[in-house]
Amino acid sequence: MSFRPARASDASSLAAISMEVWVGTYLRKGVSGFFADYALSEFTTSKLEAVVASDHEHIIVSQNEDGIDGFIRLGLDSPAPLSQYPGAEIKTLYVQPRHNGKGIGKALLKEVIAQCEALGINAIWLTVNSENAAAIAFYLANDFQRVGTTHFRIADKAYLNDVMHRTIG
Repeated sequence: MSFRPARASDASSLAAISMEVWVGTYLRKGVSGFFADYALSEFTTSKLEAVVASDHEHIIVSQNEDGIDGFIRLGLDSPAPLSQYPGAEIKTLYVQPRHNGKGIGKALLKEVIAQCEALGINAIWLTVNSENAAAIAFYLANDFQRVGTTHFRIADKAYLNDVMHRTIG
């Protein structure tokens, strides 16, 4: 595995991985039109091209011999839902499910922490669905602490998320 900054030409691959991981993680009982509409409007090539081009976000991809198998997205100007825990936000950490257990997620996290150190960022935060036990365990094992809760919103529906924080350095 190798790591590199995302390029505009990666946007369709990032959209496909986002769709695969999000649908596989959160839509366990079937796919309703409500969630399908959200996923199809959110995980688009054009939206990810804009993210890659932004000066306020960084994406690092994990590349194998066939293509991208995971990525981490860092937001530099996202206000933390709990103001006493500022820092940069890990907006997304997605690894294709067939590559879970290979250390890709941990390596991507290490890459983004090194990037934060280089930028002088001393803390990072993220939100994770409160029912996503595997992701919560992963972050706890990688020195994050649960510091509160917030809600992820899709239209008029709200889903409980844990807020997690980690000091860097």
